[in-house]
Amino acid sequence: MSQSKGPLTGLKVVEFIGIGPGPHVAMMLADMGAEVVRIERQGGQITNPVVERARHRVAVDVKSEEGRAFCQDAASHADVLIEGFRPGVMERLGLGPDELLAANPRLVYARMTGWGQDGPLAQAAGHDINYIAITGALAAVGKAGETATPPQNLVGDFGGGSMYCALGILAALYERERSGEGQVVDAAIVDGATSLMSFFFGARHVPYLTTERGKGMLGGAAHFYRCYECADGKEISLGAIEPQFYAELLEKTDAPAELREGQMNPANWDDYAEKLAALFKTKTAAEWSELLEGSDACFAPVVGVDEARDHPHMKARGAYVERDGTWHTAPAPRFSRTPSTIRDSAMDGGDVVERWKAEG
Repeated sequence: MSQSKGPLTGLKVVEFIGIGPGPHVAMMLADMGAEVVRIERQGGQITNPVVERARHRVAVDVKSEEGRAFCQDAASHADVLIEGFRPGVMERLGLGPDELLAANPRLVYARMTGWGQDGPLAQAAGHDINYIAITGALAAVGKAGETATPPQNLVGDFGGGSMYCALGILAALYERERSGEGQVVDAAIVDGATSLMSFFFGARHVPYLTTERGKGMLGGAAHFYRCYECADGKEISLGAIEPQFYAELLEKTDAPAELREGQMNPANWDDYAEKLAALFKTKTAAEWSELLEGSDACFAPVVGVDEARDHPHMKARGAYVERDGTWHTAPAPRFSRTPSTIRDSAMDGGDVVERWKAEG
């Protein structure tokens, strides 16, 4: 694997094993060049070779005196620590931020949880679906008259979780350059998902942007912003919001003339959607793609995760890369001078920590 230097080359990260957003944060930092030592349980196995890539692993019994000493040693030479346990667990292990920041005042101690470090639910178990349920995000997804539809775990774990945690870490590192001091980053999925809802929260007065299930323009109610099934059972997506894009969509598809009036009137949306549904049933998804893709009709075929890497645009962007027989999602975002890359993770984590100590 390539060892080119990304923008975070030289950054030392300790990651405590977890699921969901924590490993995703560590993956992003590693892709950008950070050296990540992953502290795992005895006998741990790689379960997701994509998200768990580019780590230096070490099996540690954190409940033993020797294991705790190793973790304390690693943290004392690290720039960043990532943990995703319930509040209080790390403190009971003697690995809480008070102890570790006292030994290493420059440490950025990132805590990735669902509910956050405090509040009445802080100690409760939960998962993505529960965290986004109290933010308004889950209530907005689905069809009118039906129960809410979980959007996989993209909105909570990764959108509101790992992305905000990574942002917090980088912001804390930037501030450290001025103050010389680290700090604790409390990255809670409920906070991040709430922030993701900022656009809709601020647009509550705009009727067509309602988050009422199945009624908002961006929630699938509008005929020009939804998915349609084609003659072969495959689906295509439309997003022709602006008048000029909507006009091009209607012209290229030879849609019924009545659709040209009242685009933004919600009273028309159901009827117009029925007409478009009948129209898109007359050709296959490939035929519609040939006609519309690349135009200003705001069109794209709906493809599954196994098909995405074969889409011509994704191929041209190099959005998926093959490494040692495994296909990976490419690092993101992209940098012009210090490109990220998928790097080796063959070293023993214990050896890496010993090198950190030698480097001071």
